[in-house]
Amino acid sequence: MIHAEFNPVARVLALLLLATPLLLSVDVVSSSVAVLCTLVLAVVLGPRLGVILKRSVPLLLAAPLAGLSMLLYGAPEGREYFAFGFAHVTENSVSLALAVMVRVFALGLPAIVLFNNIDATSLGDGLAQILKLPERFVVSAVAAGRMIGLARRDWDALQRARRARGLGEQSPLRKAFSLTFGLLVLTLRRGAKLATAMEARGFGSDRPRTWARESKLHGRDVLLMLTCLCVGLGSLLVAHLSGDLRLFGA
Repeated sequence: MIHAEFNPVARVLALLLLATPLLLSVDVVSSSVAVLCTLVLAVVLGPRLGVILKRSVPLLLAAPLAGLSMLLYGAPEGREYFAFGFAHVTENSVSLALAVMVRVFALGLPAIVLFNNIDATSLGDGLAQILKLPERFVVSAVAAGRMIGLARRDWDALQRARRARGLGEQSPLRKAFSLTFGLLVLTLRRGAKLATAMEARGFGSDRPRTWARESKLHGRDVLLMLTCLCVGLGSLLVAHLSGDLRLFGA
């Protein structure tokens, strides 16, 4: 898979280089260009369309909510279409609402594409060796990332166990509470065992650590970061040339 060829740190930095310029503006053009470029990047990097659509469900829920709040409470300018109490729907608020909705996808889709199948252990190696982050922090973060993956499996296992015992027909609220409590107990037990095991293996030592896997950036990683930077800056340039660039706060 093409994703595996890129260093996880490069993928994190690439996301920052792409998203940071987009935070400077709030317009439809720059966001739309960023979304289109991200889809092209997805074709190159390899995530399947089904995976992208499945992981975009939270964006489909967040975008309308963000747009609705901006539509009703954005700065009232231009022609007014509707007013009720503190809510004013004007030309400016409609424009801002559309821009914010597209901006949610412009910031969320790159994260879905770049972080697809990212390996927590390889990311930890890169954070410690390339970015020189504190070793204890990195090891703890990697362990926490592994725990999240195990928690998802535990949740599925608990659901199957409840169905096997004939407890799957309970009310949704009671079922959710029972599953959450069971997952909490399993997570606390596993966390205690993990902390003891890590302490026994010397992860709490102040001595300098050595790393079994070398992590470094290659030419393809630099190319990925430069490409994402060009996408972010190019989106603003296209919006500027079209006359639609609107800097945040302006």
